[in-house]
Amino acid sequence: MRTLNDYFITVRMNDVSTAGSVYVAIPDGGKVIKILSVLGGTIATADAVITAKVGSDAMTGGTITIAHSGSNTGDIDTCEPTAANIVEEGGYVTLTTSGASTNTHTADFTIVVRR
Repeated sequence: MRTLNDYFITVRMNDVSTAGSVYVAIPDGGKVIKILSVLGGTIATADAVITAKVGSDAMTGGTITIAHSGSNTGDIDTCEPTAANIVEEGGYVTLTTSGASTNTHTADFTIVVRR
């Protein structure tokens, strides 16, 4: 159940299959409690592994694996970071893809922050 203390930030990764990162500015401090992804199309060859970081420090439990086997538009994957997930106002979260998959497709992410 969500509380009034939760807020949500969204970001799009234009190509989940090419190694790279997206950066998300944090408007208010808190704790990242969940990250969700939704895939924009079918990927192949290998899983796309997304690593979440506060700045450049990896969050414990902050990895999303987007499976290539059976992948399709609209597939949703999640993770629930358990440590190293405190964000400060004016800081940022980094989401980095392994770039191991093939086929150029977007992935949209929602980051849930609890104040």
